[in-house]
Amino acid sequence: MKKIKLVALLFGLSLWASSVYADITLQSADEVQGTWSLKYSKNSLTDKQPINREDIWVFKDGKLTILHIPRDGIYYDQPPVVYGVEDGKLKVAIIGSSRVDLYTVIEKDAKNMTLKGKYGNYYFFNQK
Repeated sequence: MKKIKLVALLFGLSLWASSVYADITLQSADEVQGTWSLKYSKNSLTDKQPINREDIWVFKDGKLTILHIPRDGIYYDQPPVVYGVEDGKLKVAIIGSSRVDLYTVIEKDAKNMTLKGKYGNYYFFNQK
């Protein structure tokens, strides 16, 4: 009887843990459309030292434009690139390449969005 209770408890914990870290599956590119201010990024969720960011990501008409990117004391804007949704993930073209970046939406509501990059980096946005 103790084994059954232990198995049931472990099963219940595994269901709870998977629901806590469940990714949001995007249905269309319109779900991220708008202007988002990138506040900070982290190398992992447990990273204690977030990197403050100032970028502004504009998702509009199937194009992503990243504005106000700081570099060497000045700011520049990136030309627009194509974005879309593939298998529930955000797919963003890389400038000058045929490759793409894939982002998983970890959290999203009307004012905030958290993306996870394919290499495990997290990006925390506020709606502008």
